[in-house]
Amino acid sequence: MAVEVQWIGHASFRIAGAGTVIYVDPWKLRGEPHDADIVFISHGHHDHCSVADIAKVSKSDTSLIAPPDVVEKLHAANAVGPGENLTLKEVSIETVAAYNTDKPYHPRANEWCGAVFTLAGKRIYYAGDTDLVKEMRGLKDVDLALLPVGGTYTLDAVQAARACEVIAPKAAVPYHWGDVVGSRADADAFAQAAPCKVHVLTPGKTLRL
Repeated sequence: MAVEVQWIGHASFRIAGAGTVIYVDPWKLRGEPHDADIVFISHGHHDHCSVADIAKVSKSDTSLIAPPDVVEKLHAANAVGPGENLTLKEVSIETVAAYNTDKPYHPRANEWCGAVFTLAGKRIYYAGDTDLVKEMRGLKDVDLALLPVGGTYTLDAVQAARACEVIAPKAAVPYHWGDVVGSRADADAFAQAAPCKVHVLTPGKTLRL
């Protein structure tokens, strides 16, 4: 069964497969689909945790997952930290630490995270706002890695390519470019440097696995 991964823009994705819809850090949505089974929020920065956009995708039985400090902000989420495993609506979710190693923007102590989502037999890793961290070495059998490439606050293109060497995904999609920080040149540089197939999407475009 196919899995569809849509890049909404910046760091926002819609992942759909096996009858389940997951939104990751929804931001700047144009419509109000109200079709989310699961919403995953990686951390509390405004471009990742938008209460207005979460409302646009949520329905009555949507499960919201976020780090503890974000749960306090949203008042209606399941709290998760790095290194946890849970299953929601037939989706396996493995949370992975996301933090900066040489920048102050995403401290490790905040326990913010990315995640590996397994649905319809596919494993999709969303890195969150992160540098190249040791926790990436524990990732196995990743079909698609979603990685930031814009630099400044996260991995840049070269560092993201190194992350692919560590993770060894079958394919990758760059994000964190084209809004706030990063450009198409960063995405293209990543595509050239990465040791795996890279799909450079434009906002709204979908990749079918």
